[in-house]
Amino acid sequence: MISEIQVEVAYALPEKQTLLSLKVNSDATISEIIKLSGIMQIHPEIDLSATRVGIFSKLAKLDDTLYEGDRIEIYRPLIADPKEVRKQRALKAKQEK
Repeated sequence: MISEIQVEVAYALPEKQTLLSLKVNSDATISEIIKLSGIMQIHPEIDLSATRVGIFSKLAKLDDTLYEGDRIEIYRPLIADPKEVRKQRALKAKQEK
């Protein structure tokens, strides 16, 4: 028996966060839920073929299903490598001493 569950879809930009709540069939995949949510009309820059997604900060696949209360997070691509940023910050701090 397929029941309905309540889930959220989240996408955050530096200046704005979008959080949508919707009821979906319990067998719906992440990909289907994202498309049903309408978030791709609000943020047309989202490309599911090149974007990573997760459930509460844990990476997930587009064909995964969800549980009641789960939140799908759509991640933006990184602008800079975090390791390189930390290295540059440490070097700058060392030079300022």
